[in-house]
Amino acid sequence: MSAWHQTGQGGNGKTYENPDRPDVILKVNNARLSTLEAVKHEFEVSKAVEGLGLRTPKMHEIVMVGDAYATISERIKEKKSLSRICHDEPERTEEMAAVLAENGKILFSTPCDTAFFPNRKEQVLQAIDKATFVSRKNRQLIRAFAETVPESDNCVHGDFQTGNIIMSGGKYYWIDLDRFAHGDPMFDIGHLFQICNIYAPMKQVQDIFHMTMEQFHRFWDAFAKAYTGNDDHREFDTLAGKFACLDIIVRTHFVAPTLPEKLFFGILVRRLVKQYYL
Repeated sequence: MSAWHQTGQGGNGKTYENPDRPDVILKVNNARLSTLEAVKHEFEVSKAVEGLGLRTPKMHEIVMVGDAYATISERIKEKKSLSRICHDEPERTEEMAAVLAENGKILFSTPCDTAFFPNRKEQVLQAIDKATFVSRKNRQLIRAFAETVPESDNCVHGDFQTGNIIMSGGKYYWIDLDRFAHGDPMFDIGHLFQICNIYAPMKQVQDIFHMTMEQFHRFWDAFAKAYTGNDDHREFDTLAGKFACLDIIVRTHFVAPTLPEKLFFGILVRRLVKQYYL
């Protein structure tokens, strides 16, 4: 690793570059996501997403870094995430929100390979049954709503947010695809709502995304207007809030939460149920 230097960090891991290998990037996931099973899944999913015609950096190989597994993929030169653009040029926050809305609509209208990619609604329903950090009454309310979500064979990213779409040379690329699936677009939009409104006051989240709480709120407002075509997006926000609750629960389907995380998720779910379900 002495030849590699860190160039980025997100919620799931860190990225590194090597001057002797200028065309690739090394991504090392956090401990719980650095197993061979998890990294192999991310590798295969990225290949499959590329096969759908969606633009994403090409995966090259799986490697070991110490005891962890990692990936080497195509380096998109002179790239910037929407988060970084918002940080460096705050006046472009609304523009970047419109970019995410536009690219999101393309993503959500892309037919998915349902034989390979999982059904997000099924994952949510399974996770609800196992969400012991949620009261039985609230689980019943949440499940009743989840069962009404329409089935869809179109793509959803699974971690739809400003850090997971990058720009280079006027082209946009999707990254961090390990939770890719098919389902209702609101699953992704609920995730974005959660970050921009529920997590926005948290310093750790602000540091990861390089955005202030005010920017998160500005970004959501502009995104909702661009996505819906309406200045008044209160109904859209309410629906997104319901899906944000589903998003908190379904994340436990991918990584088993620790006790502190269960306590934290339980508080968030109670808050969201009270605000958007009752």
